[in-house]
Amino acid sequence: MSAVSRIEGPSFLDDPRLKKLFDALDGNGEELRVVGGAVRNHLMGAPVTEVDLATTSEPARMIERADAAGLKCVPTGIEHGTVTIIVDHAPFEVTTLREDVETDGRRAKVVFGRDFRADALRRDFTFNALSVNARGEIFDYAQGLRDIADRRVHFIGDPDARIREDYLRILRFFRFHSAFGESEADGKALAAIARNRSGLDGLSRERVRAEMLKLLETRAPAPTVSLMAGLGLVLPILGGIDMPVRLARLVEMEHARGAKPDALLRLAALAILTPEDAGRLREKLRLSNAEEARLSRASAARAHLHNLPPPDSSALLRLIYSFGSKAAADGLELAQAQSRAESGDPSWAQARHFIASTAEPQRPFGGADLIALGAKPGKDLGKALAIAEKAWIDEGFPTDPAVLARILAAALAPRKN
Repeated sequence: MSAVSRIEGPSFLDDPRLKKLFDALDGNGEELRVVGGAVRNHLMGAPVTEVDLATTSEPARMIERADAAGLKCVPTGIEHGTVTIIVDHAPFEVTTLREDVETDGRRAKVVFGRDFRADALRRDFTFNALSVNARGEIFDYAQGLRDIADRRVHFIGDPDARIREDYLRILRFFRFHSAFGESEADGKALAAIARNRSGLDGLSRERVRAEMLKLLETRAPAPTVSLMAGLGLVLPILGGIDMPVRLARLVEMEHARGAKPDALLRLAALAILTPEDAGRLREKLRLSNAEEARLSRASAARAHLHNLPPPDSSALLRLIYSFGSKAAADGLELAQAQSRAESGDPSWAQARHFIASTAEPQRPFGGADLIALGAKPGKDLGKALAIAEKAWIDEGFPTDPAVLARILAAALAPRKN
């Protein structure tokens, strides 16, 4: 098939490092093209964050030519035909063309090939089968340009067959639909997904986690999550709560103030009601300890704001002291998402600014200060310290020495009798 279109104007092809790579690997009986996401994203007006390439060269020949051009090679996946080539400190993954021999729904057995069309048609979605050569000519073997124009996600060929080759493609379908789709999801694809949804059970939780977080980072994930829920996909993945309405509110709030998507906080809005829910999500999605801790503390902070109007500075200072600035900010976001306040409500914006601009209070006394006043080490010291801390919090975290002396003396007073 010949090229049917061309990339015009500024693009990733202008990168001088990529030009060096084409000079090294393209020509003399071999062909190199940019494939997949870089082409798709550029044509859809989305950021191009990485450029992957495919070549007719087998790995040994690829390395030989790169070495001759003075480029460093790292055999990151050489058994699968992938070599990472470093050009002026920038890594580019280059993979030999492949053809699937057999698949088991998770991994494919492949052989190297030289046919760009065959390599393209083994991919998942039509717009991921596009490729571009050094001259900017676009090769479209699966009507990917049509689907980019229509902003629709279509599997290549038979949806059932594509899904059974790798069941993660179910989640990838929804991720791309959420990121790029501007019309109803393809009915044939949804029917195939419903027939094959049990295949998700065999996927590693790490792969599911990665796709779910990417989906939650898209511009409007809530309608897509609702679509997934209607097919019975969300509860098995998350293991419990599913609140797309609260997710939609949080996304709306982010958009209103131009904030970057926060996938983990969006996950909290979707699937966290109590701190214990964080443990459930950790197991279902293989979250890290830090991610679980953030979700748990955010939920606990939100609980302190439950059913409150925007909290005043005194309540916010307590929140910051109890949970830390980050958890307080997260909790405030979740509380507003659960409230009926407008996304741009100035009182919530003021509360957000207060948390961002206020240092975490540091307790200005400890057990040693009470001992200096006559307290004895032991259980009673701990009780007195707790009394003093509560009084300090109730009085608004004072720093005046005279006020602190009064608080400490009052904490010890009942124990002098």
